[in-house]
Amino acid sequence: MALAHLPYNRVWIPDKEEVWQSAEITKNYKAGDRFLHVQLEDGTELSYPVDLAALPPLRNPDILVGENDLTALSYLHEPAVLHNLKIRFVESKLIYTYSGIILVAINPYKQLPIYGDAIIHAYSGQNMGDMDPHIFAVAEEAYKQMARNNKNQSIIVSGESGAGKTVSARYTMRYFATVSKSSGNAHVEDKVLASNPITEAVGNAKTTRNDNSSRFGKYTEISFDRGYQIIGANMRTYLLEKSRVVFQSENERNYHIFYQLCASAMQPEYAHLKLGSAEEFNYTCMGGSTVIEGVDDRANMLETQKTFSLLGLKGDFQMDVFKMLAAILHLGNVEIAAVGDERSSISMEDKHLSIFCELLEVNCDKMCRWLCHRKIVTTSETVVKPMTRAQAVNARDALAKKIYSHLFDFIVERINQALQFSGKQHTFIGVLDIYGFETFDVNSFEQFCINYANEKLQQQFNLHVFKLEQEEYMKEDIPWTLIDFYDNQPVIDLIEAKMGILELLDEECLLPHGKDENWLQKLYNNFVNKNALFEKPRMSNTSFIIQHFADKVEYKCEGFLEKNRDTVHEVLIEILKESKFHLCANFFQDSPVSASPFSSAINIKSARPVLKSPNKQLRMTVGSKFRNSLSLLMVTLNATTPHYVRCIKPNDEKLPFEFDSKRVAQQLRACGVLETIRISAQSYPSRWTYIEFFSRYSILMTQQELSINDKKQICKIVLQRLIQDHNQYQFGRTKIFFRAGQVAYLEKLRSDKLRQACILIQKRVRGWLQRRRFLSMRRAALTVQQYFRGQRTVRQAITARNLKQTWAAIIIQKYCRGYLVRRLCQLIHVAAVTIQAYTRGFLARKKYRKMREEQKAVILQKYARAWLARRRFQNIRRFVLNIQLSYRVQQLQKKIEEQSRENHGLLERLTSLASAHMNDVDTIQKLESELEKLTAQKRTYEEKGKKYKEDSEQKILKLENQNKELQEQKETLEIKLQEKTEEMKGTITKGSFKGVIVILEKNFQNQKQDYEKEIELLKGEIKILKEEKTQLQQQIQQEIIIQDGLKMEVGQLTKQKIPELQKEIELLQTQKLDVEKQAHSQKRELREKMSEVTKQLLESYDFEDVRSRLSTEDLEHLNEDGELWFAYEGLKKATRVLESHFQSQKEIYEKEIEGLNFKVEHLSQDINHLQKLFREENDINDGIRLEVSRLTSENLVIPDLKQQVAELENQKLDLENRLQEQTVKLKGNELLSTSRTTEAQNEGDIKESLKDTIQGIEGLSNGLMQDEVQDEVQSQIKQVTSRLAVENMDLEEKLDMKDRIIKKLEDQIKTLTKTIEKAEAHVPTVPKEYLGMMEYKKEDEERIIQNLILDLKPRGVVVNMIPGLPAHILFMCVRYADYLNNADMLKSFMNVTIDGIKQVVKEHSEDFEMLSFWLSNTYYFLNCLKQYSGEEEFMKYNTARQNKNCLKHFDLSEYRQILSDLAIRIYHQFIIVMENNIQHMIVPGMLEYESLQGISGLKPTGFRKRSSSIDDTDTYTMTSILQQLSYFYSTMCQNGLDSELLKQAVKQLFFLIGAVTLNSLFLRKDMCSCRKGMQIRCNISYLEEWLKDKNLQSSNAKETLEPLSQAAWLLQVKKITDDDAKEICEHCTSLSTVQIVKILNSYTPIDDFEKRVTPSFVRKVQAMLNNREDVPQLMLDTKHLFQVTFPFTPSPHALELIQVPSSFKLGFLTRV
Repeated sequence: MALAHLPYNRVWIPDKEEVWQSAEITKNYKAGDRFLHVQLEDGTELSYPVDLAALPPLRNPDILVGENDLTALSYLHEPAVLHNLKIRFVESKLIYTYSGIILVAINPYKQLPIYGDAIIHAYSGQNMGDMDPHIFAVAEEAYKQMARNNKNQSIIVSGESGAGKTVSARYTMRYFATVSKSSGNAHVEDKVLASNPITEAVGNAKTTRNDNSSRFGKYTEISFDRGYQIIGANMRTYLLEKSRVVFQSENERNYHIFYQLCASAMQPEYAHLKLGSAEEFNYTCMGGSTVIEGVDDRANMLETQKTFSLLGLKGDFQMDVFKMLAAILHLGNVEIAAVGDERSSISMEDKHLSIFCELLEVNCDKMCRWLCHRKIVTTSETVVKPMTRAQAVNARDALAKKIYSHLFDFIVERINQALQFSGKQHTFIGVLDIYGFETFDVNSFEQFCINYANEKLQQQFNLHVFKLEQEEYMKEDIPWTLIDFYDNQPVIDLIEAKMGILELLDEECLLPHGKDENWLQKLYNNFVNKNALFEKPRMSNTSFIIQHFADKVEYKCEGFLEKNRDTVHEVLIEILKESKFHLCANFFQDSPVSASPFSSAINIKSARPVLKSPNKQLRMTVGSKFRNSLSLLMVTLNATTPHYVRCIKPNDEKLPFEFDSKRVAQQLRACGVLETIRISAQSYPSRWTYIEFFSRYSILMTQQELSINDKKQICKIVLQRLIQDHNQYQFGRTKIFFRAGQVAYLEKLRSDKLRQACILIQKRVRGWLQRRRFLSMRRAALTVQQYFRGQRTVRQAITARNLKQTWAAIIIQKYCRGYLVRRLCQLIHVAAVTIQAYTRGFLARKKYRKMREEQKAVILQKYARAWLARRRFQNIRRFVLNIQLSYRVQQLQKKIEEQSRENHGLLERLTSLASAHMNDVDTIQKLESELEKLTAQKRTYEEKGKKYKEDSEQKILKLENQNKELQEQKETLEIKLQEKTEEMKGTITKGSFKGVIVILEKNFQNQKQDYEKEIELLKGEIKILKEEKTQLQQQIQQEIIIQDGLKMEVGQLTKQKIPELQKEIELLQTQKLDVEKQAHSQKRELREKMSEVTKQLLESYDFEDVRSRLSTEDLEHLNEDGELWFAYEGLKKATRVLESHFQSQKEIYEKEIEGLNFKVEHLSQDINHLQKLFREENDINDGIRLEVSRLTSENLVIPDLKQQVAELENQKLDLENRLQEQTVKLKGNELLSTSRTTEAQNEGDIKESLKDTIQGIEGLSNGLMQDEVQDEVQSQIKQVTSRLAVENMDLEEKLDMKDRIIKKLEDQIKTLTKTIEKAEAHVPTVPKEYLGMMEYKKEDEERIIQNLILDLKPRGVVVNMIPGLPAHILFMCVRYADYLNNADMLKSFMNVTIDGIKQVVKEHSEDFEMLSFWLSNTYYFLNCLKQYSGEEEFMKYNTARQNKNCLKHFDLSEYRQILSDLAIRIYHQFIIVMENNIQHMIVPGMLEYESLQGISGLKPTGFRKRSSSIDDTDTYTMTSILQQLSYFYSTMCQNGLDSELLKQAVKQLFFLIGAVTLNSLFLRKDMCSCRKGMQIRCNISYLEEWLKDKNLQSSNAKETLEPLSQAAWLLQVKKITDDDAKEICEHCTSLSTVQIVKILNSYTPIDDFEKRVTPSFVRKVQAMLNNREDVPQLMLDTKHLFQVTFPFTPSPHALELIQVPSSFKLGFLTRV
């Protein structure tokens, strides 16, 4: 197709930095133009020189970019592949991509949440094209093909160092271990996984490209049995990089195990190894980098030891290995000194040498000597030659490499030994983790071997791809044409053929003085200018170039011979052979015996050198061993079905999600991906099924084409019309094959058609909008014009004259128009009235005639029909009226009796209330009398208080008077004293005056003291009086308080109780009046009814007499006009004559009614008497039954009592005969009174006979009591009594039969006595009262369990029966054991029941109906144990009748707990079965099926076709899911499952639907589109409608779909601006950050009109979500189970009413 006609005018042009750069053609290209005018993406224009033979590759349309499979691209070439990988890796953060049969895995250098167990389970069982590319998809495909075809499989993981080969192989093995758990308990899969950390520790190291680089090749065979479960494994290793032990480049490390050992050197168990830090040893510090960032060597050491132990390699073995490793480290630190130019020496005091010899237990002197000397053996003599220092160092390093190589092989051998298995291997899956193509600045022997291995693998890969292409073409019946593909057999021949590079190398190694230069010269001589694949560098004579399939590689010849020989001096080997350390000695034996009996399908051991005796010169070189092991590997791979994983390293700086196009392109060329693309592109790379093509390109089809029914034929017709060149496509059986570029052309046609449709729609919509806008503007303009013109006209017309003329014209018009209208109205009115008059008259006359005719007809019909009716009902009316009369009399009597009973009850209540009232009145009178007494006492106390108060006041007054008198006396005395003193002053001298003064003062003091004492006494008396006064006041107050309390009580009584009593009395009186009124009204009603009855009797009188009195002439003229009134008057007269006759007849009937009432009373007394007798009999029978039930365990057979039993049987026969005779007599009696008397006689006879039999038995027992076997006789008596009780029950049944016969006879009586017999027939018989128990025997337990649990089918039970019927029956048996107080019996029955339920659940563990049935019954059984346990919290929901049925003797709380645990187990299994039944429908129904029209999202799928797109006949739809849910719901409802449990089960199912759908959405990039979001939202609405239809909105099932609903919303919402990002963060609260980012990265447009989500928008959303705290987990846990609760729901069914259906086959159980 010419460049000018390309569907997209964009191309790829080479670029130095980005390898390829996209450009857009700005000018049409014409054939012959030397330049192509293009514009780059940055806007720069460029004239790109082109070659007609190689035009720039075309770019794919954007809709095809980012596909899961590179073969789905329309244009298949290097830039398209590189761009697709970059878009997926950088923008979508997807590291896996398919390229045909290859899985391309790009190392993200970051931990991703895509390897959890949930992801494994999501990929398990899925087809490879159904999910996004993943390493688990490749593993699942291998496992599925192994199981389907019974053929061995291989997974080849390759790539350069740092690309992630080891991690990919590890995840592959983990997948197999997870999906195929071993059947035994040996945990083989754990051991297989445990081998990885060990091999990584001893075989992996840090390089400049990778921190955990595998420095050896490994092929692990995982063995499976016939059930495809892991039973063991075997490991083969290839080409260990031994040189790393003694040399590491800068920034590299030795093997991890050395650093782990040094990091643990300070531990006490490693003290004898005498190690230090890694910096102290030459072999570990050579690269200058002893620590890896983020790696803890000490913790890894513990992990290594743990995995050793898991494989069964215990501490002794581990310590031996660590001793060998420590010895190697110490050997590297041995100092070799130069002695001149030709010699070297080692000090005997060298610490490290002595430690080395001590650890390996070898002779130190010999080792010290032979490390610096070598022995040359010739035919005549043996020469010891000293070595230079360089030679000694090489010998030391060679010894270290040899020891480590043997140790590595030994560890691998022991791992294989630990993974060996007993039995036969059925199939295996091999995982090959091998180095990819390598090219460095300096390439040596290791790179040569690696690239040689990759050449062999590439050849096998090319052949396999070619074979698959051929099979695909043949399967589709497409002509096969040979495709030219690159065959690298010439390169392989150059390396391994006869006289090839390896053979020449081995030949040079055999020469004693062989050198690298000599070998290189031989290569030059043999291959330069003779083989195009071999070249000599221009500027070097020490290297050669080989043209590999990936690139040219230059190899340095230095060291080729030494590495190929891999020799160690024989003397050193002999010294190690003599070691006392058994492990070291065994390493270097001449014929080492393998300790492993393990063998695989192809018995290949590790590439371990075998030393031969010194006299044999021919040794196996490293190259030849590698060639042999590689050829055997290729045989193994060719015998299996291979699967390819190509690991790509995106950059050398180990930056996460950074894409270096140069490095990636280099690796794509090296790993064969582009070769696969090239092979595919040569034929028909794009392949579509007919259904996919029809769904995608139906828009390009015409209506005529769509009318054809065959879709395949439609596709052919459309393609022939759209693509004229028929060589561009081929029609297969199920697919259409397209050449490169054709899908892009079809996509262009489709997008053009859609674009035209969009333009047409836009045109119409825009035209409509413009028209609407124009019309609105036009209307606005017209309105403006209208108002403007109106205003202008008004301005022009407004003058005084014009206004007057206008006003006059309007007035003239008004009157003129009014006159004309009135005139017209008058004419119309006259015409209408005239028409109405004539019309109404005509209608009235017509109606009158019709009414007159109808009236006459009605009169005639009335009399005729009346006569006919009277004639028809004459004969039956009397009988009916008699029956009605009797029935109404009976009903009235019943009402009178009920009313009298009510009156009696009311009178009793009235009397009781009256007595209570009298009692209350008495109490009130008593209280009043007490109150009067208290008031009298109060009065007496008050009088006494007043008297006492008056006395005390008088005493106080007296004392106060005395006090005043004394004071007055005191004052008079003082006055007198003063007067005397003044008188004596003048007469007495000073001396005598003093003496007199002294005497007077003493006298005065004495008197003063006397007065004071008297005053104190008076004060004391006053205090005493005051205290007495206060006491009296307190007593008075107390009495006042008591009186107040009594008054309050009296007041309360008068206010509350007495009014209440009065109200009650008034109520009773009103009730009495109401009752009396009711009685009066009932009497009135009775009278009225009696009068009505009499009237009916009068009306029922025969009027033949009246007619006989009337003349025939009157009868003839009866119907003439005017004669009916006279007939009616005559009829009145006749009725008056008959009234007297019926009055007398009425009196007769009343007398008969009184007689009947008397009979009724008499018969009711008889009935009451009979009921008493029946109750007594039932009491006797119940006592006998209880006695028999308690004595059933003591039933024994005594042959001595057979005669007595026979006599009792004869008595029984006599009784039956007598009963038969009595029943015959009763049939002859018509009256019920005689029948009841005979019945009473029969009962009396029965009682007498029973008494006689019981007396006989008692006499017999009294006689037997005297015998020696007293106990046996008593048991026999009990048996006889039980038999008699059974016979008595039979007699009762016969009596019931007799009652039924009597009732039938009574119903047949048609006279007045029928009412009495009916009344007696309706007498309620006393039914049997059951106790709600099932009587059973201990030996019947197995039959109960077998029939009620194990053999019971739910479908036959759930229909028309109460829910949980088996559970209720089981509990009734439990009640019986509890009633007998038999602990052993109860315990045995409960254990047997629980075991039976466990057994039936185990046997039907996959039967949904059975699990649902027994979950329901276990729940009901548990609720019964709670409901009837006797605990208050459960009893409060019971009825009084149910509380009587509670357990009496035992507490079954422990069994309740056991049953609760059992119910939870059943529920979990029940949920698992439901999930298994619906899980396979979820993804097809919720995601893949497209029910909405026009939202098909099919796109090119490439080599990995979707399984759902191949065959749509058996796909599941949303209807399938809803039908399955409805089936679950209906089954649970039929089995009576509790509504709460049902809601929990539905919630669990909806969670599974949402989780599985969302997980599949995360792993399917092709489903992350806007249209698919619409479909998911639609399906969720269907589920919500189902919930609403089943009334399950309260189950919270809708909330479990919230994450899925938000994901669907996220697919549909706009994802461009900052506001969009903010809205997403606010709305998607149920999704984690990882999940939101995953959906945004996976969003895939279906059409060109949709926009991709830009990485900047994703980063913006991620930044907004950084503060959110959620679990960084991508997948939802589909195995999550919500906590189940069993609510207590009491059973409404009474145990006494439950009956056992015959279908249960439980006839041996009896209801008690």
